[in-house]
Amino acid sequence: MNLLIINGPNLNLVGRREPGIYGDKSIDSYLESLYHRYSEISFEYFQSNHEGSIIDKLHEVGFNTGLTGIILNAGAYTHTSLAIADAIAAINVPVVEVHISNVHAREEIRHHSMISPVCRGVIAGFGLDSYRLAVESFIK
Repeated sequence: MNLLIINGPNLNLVGRREPGIYGDKSIDSYLESLYHRYSEISFEYFQSNHEGSIIDKLHEVGFNTGLTGIILNAGAYTHTSLAIADAIAAINVPVVEVHISNVHAREEIRHHSMISPVCRGVIAGFGLDSYRLAVESFIK
């Protein structure tokens, strides 16, 4: 099984950014523990603060028959990017939308996702464990 995790803007700051919302563990240390837990899975990781780079990555890997799935935390682009939604709709590899926080318990603008309708499913509000739950969704 091969999974790609894509993180969008500001997620490189997890562990330092708003720890009351995102926790105090860095994304790098969390992902290391995730990779160790699922050592039988081949993971790739990509993070960008730029919308076009995320779209380019989706295009690059989205027709890869060897890729089982994509776990995408598009950050704030979740709520604003029709372009990312269009990229997801255009590719063959299934995408699971992930959020660290419960976006529905936050500001109203975060309640609507542009990408949810074109994703296989959505996992939100379980902290960094949301990524593990997304991995489990591909295992099952």
